[in-house]
Amino acid sequence: MAMTPMVKSELCTIKVTKPCCRRAEIVSMLRFGGGLHIVGGGHLVIECELDTGAAARRLRTGIHEVYGLDSEMLVIQGAGLRRGTRYTVRVVQEGASLARQTGLVDSKGRPARGLPSGVVGAGTCCQVAVWRGAFLAHGSLTEPGRSMSLEVTSPNSEAALALVGAARRIGITAKAREVRGVDRVVIRDGEAISQLLAQMGAHETMMAWEERRMRREVRASANRLANFDDANLRRSARAAVAASARVERALEILGDDIPDHLLAAGRLRLEHRNASLEELGQAHEPPLTKDAVAGRIRRLLATADKVAEEQGIPNTEAHLTMAMLDEAEDQTG
Repeated sequence: MAMTPMVKSELCTIKVTKPCCRRAEIVSMLRFGGGLHIVGGGHLVIECELDTGAAARRLRTGIHEVYGLDSEMLVIQGAGLRRGTRYTVRVVQEGASLARQTGLVDSKGRPARGLPSGVVGAGTCCQVAVWRGAFLAHGSLTEPGRSMSLEVTSPNSEAALALVGAARRIGITAKAREVRGVDRVVIRDGEAISQLLAQMGAHETMMAWEERRMRREVRASANRLANFDDANLRRSARAAVAASARVERALEILGDDIPDHLLAAGRLRLEHRNASLEELGQAHEPPLTKDAVAGRIRRLLATADKVAEEQGIPNTEAHLTMAMLDEAEDQTG
């Protein structure tokens, strides 16, 4: 099940008993999902468009039980770009009364730009209810991943800033931004998203979301480790090929004038071209540490390069080619 319908389905089952929280949730749903309309004769109508029938029924029940007003619900089948079914809750006869009681209009009949002051100044429990109502109206939750987010589409910038303030009061950081002319409130931090889901009451969804987030993080971590190991393997192959080619040239340059311990280390490198330094040390008689093997090969190459410079001949890097190194990488793929 997609995350957004899962959250909304669970939020619609939460029973809110405190009157202040019920009012805050209703006001938030009407503000973020609806609008005020003036019809013939100056009659005020309130409409709220929602994307689930459960949310629409919850709003109608709240309006009736908290404000004692009746509403109607219209089901709009999707068409064109908006394919999903929409549910519109409309208060026609008592629209003006509901607007005044909720604070959506002030005493002079002017519409509130953000959230009503009575909701903004309410306690933290009401701020949680504000977020629950806003999410039910116009919220979305993406799958955990690289671009995970919890978003609420806002009717204007003032309402978006009011929702950001509500989040701050319950200890959550949210940001208001405008995307393609639409105001949105966004939370991208995984821990903050989990915390908000829990505070709104969507505990089952929060657990499912956390499980998916952890699974995604484990998978990403495993991929990073695999890529890291592959890169290390390729680097080791290139280093071994380069060292073997240089050692081969060093033996040519020095001829018989090579100390026995350096000659032994050089021959080990040529006999075991793909072996690590640690493996070369184990193959030596008696066994050596990888640092000791590396030191002997380094001195062999340095001695040969010095002789080559004195004689004016190509040094130990003369035989190295990019094709040789690329072939070594391909063999590890």
